[in-house]
Amino acid sequence: MNLLHLKYAVEVEKTSSITKAADNLYMGQPNLSRAIRELEDFLGIQIFKRTPKGIYPTPQGEEFLGYAKKILAQVDAVEKLYRGEKTEARKFAISVPRASYISCAFTEFVKKLDRSECTDVFYKETNSMRAINNIINADYNLGILRYRSSYERYFKELLDSKGLESELVCEFDSVLLMSEKCPLAQKSKIVIEDLKPYTEIAHADPYVPSLPMSTVQREELDDGVGNHIFVFERGSQMDILSTLPHTFMWASPVPKRILKLYGLTERRCEGTERKYKDVLIRHSDYMFTNIDKLFIDELGKAKRHISENAK
Repeated sequence: MNLLHLKYAVEVEKTSSITKAADNLYMGQPNLSRAIRELEDFLGIQIFKRTPKGIYPTPQGEEFLGYAKKILAQVDAVEKLYRGEKTEARKFAISVPRASYISCAFTEFVKKLDRSECTDVFYKETNSMRAINNIINADYNLGILRYRSSYERYFKELLDSKGLESELVCEFDSVLLMSEKCPLAQKSKIVIEDLKPYTEIAHADPYVPSLPMSTVQREELDDGVGNHIFVFERGSQMDILSTLPHTFMWASPVPKRILKLYGLTERRCEGTERKYKDVLIRHSDYMFTNIDKLFIDELGKAKRHISENAK
């Protein structure tokens, strides 16, 4: 028994005819009939039942043909893999801060991907250092860094040293994010002292190059707020905010759809200055692909939506 025997049997099943199968296989009918008999003799079973209406598999033949098809499919896959015929999947890989407007852009981006084309998508929410490392060491093509405008020099020096380029995505003033049921949401004006009795939700892994983690955390957290919940992913922070009305967090402006989904509201805090920048980074010699451009286009739309909502 060899692979040709398997192909012959599968073709006979498909056509239900020795004559048609022989034509499709570009061989003589007697030769195909002899090959099928040899296969049946070798296996000790009757694969096909000959009837006036055609040739059909026996119960044992159906079982054998099932195995035969799997073997032929595996052989075909191996040939494509090692003979350079494998269809290469497109790849999109990006590391981003935990930001609702970016996640909304990503959702719209995924909706517009052509499902007929093989595409592998990697979307990782993390801090700035890991976003940089993912580009340098983990085969990610793009990253988005978030940092306070006052730290721009630190990040520019680091990116230059790593051979990375950056371009501005969004610049914003942080807003207070909280449940609509939070007592703070009922105040006509919020100042920093109003936050002291509440619990602040904060991301546990901030990063600024050349500065100790303790220094960065101290500068990111509000003075006077004694209670903090540190989180590492965006989903948990939304659940906490929506279910615990005594919590709040500083965030970039949030799309209205997300606010409505979780029953949240955003408010300004007077007397504070928290200006941030989100910048897109990549290797200096990396050229944007069409799939990259599709994401960047959706990112621009999401940014415009939150800018319009803030007016």
